[in-house]
Amino acid sequence: MADGILYHNPRCSKSRQALELLQGKGLSPQVVEYLKTPPDAATLKRLLGQLGLSARDVLRKNEAAEAGIDADASEAVLIEALAEHPIALERPIFVHKGKAVLGRPPEKVLEIL
Repeated sequence: MADGILYHNPRCSKSRQALELLQGKGLSPQVVEYLKTPPDAATLKRLLGQLGLSARDVLRKNEAAEAGIDADASEAVLIEALAEHPIALERPIFVHKGKAVLGRPPEKVLEIL
């Protein structure tokens, strides 16, 4: 059984560091490469609730602008936009035992263990 879920981008150094930290603690999280398998709007909404953050809080500004996402749009519009353009989603996100944390800095993933 997996030790949580890590929404991961292997090209991101922070995401790789977070995975290494978790593995260093003996954990084997389910790794979801969210660019290949993007979370749908319902999953994003649930993740945001677990994070205690808004869609705007997890929006990568430069990538959002490049994707044509209006950072001032409503929460519902931003969630749909993130589902369509997962590159604009901040990463990594680690989910463990009903809690979630944005791994910025990567050491934050250890806070919910």
